[in-house]
Amino acid sequence: MSSETNGIATSLLPEFDLEMANTRKVLERVPESAFAWKPHAKSFSMGELAGHVATIPGWMTSTLVDESFDVSPGGVPATFPKPASVKEAVSMFDEALAPARAALEATGDAAFLKSWSLLANGETLFAMPRVAVVRSFVLNHLIHHRAQLCVYLRLNDIPVPALYGPSADEQG
Repeated sequence: MSSETNGIATSLLPEFDLEMANTRKVLERVPESAFAWKPHAKSFSMGELAGHVATIPGWMTSTLVDESFDVSPGGVPATFPKPASVKEAVSMFDEALAPARAALEATGDAAFLKSWSLLANGETLFAMPRVAVVRSFVLNHLIHHRAQLCVYLRLNDIPVPALYGPSADEQG
């Protein structure tokens, strides 16, 4: 596709690549010994949060290929994989990356402007242009939960990787 018909994807790809590289660095720091740790009873455990972060890149593919996603088809809540190890979480993340990047790269501007819906038992929770879903529901959502994971690391005295510049643990 030419950049005229694929300008949105072309503008998002560098951000996608940066955020995915940063996310992988954070996932690699999660210690299996702290998989059950939670900062609060209402919070994800560190392992559950790592699993959630690891699966979000796959949402890119679904957003760009499918017209909707139902979180409770037929009234049965969707289940999501829960990694048993850091290796498994990183593997889940890595397996989602290539198809997500390929879907992003292949999506033309007209497709980005088409509506995508999040459903619950067939009822629309929200509908918006795919480009808005990619920014908010995929990338921003990933960044939000990755930041939570960084706080979990900090609270467990695990060095936080540098993401957008040096961290307190990685000054140079």
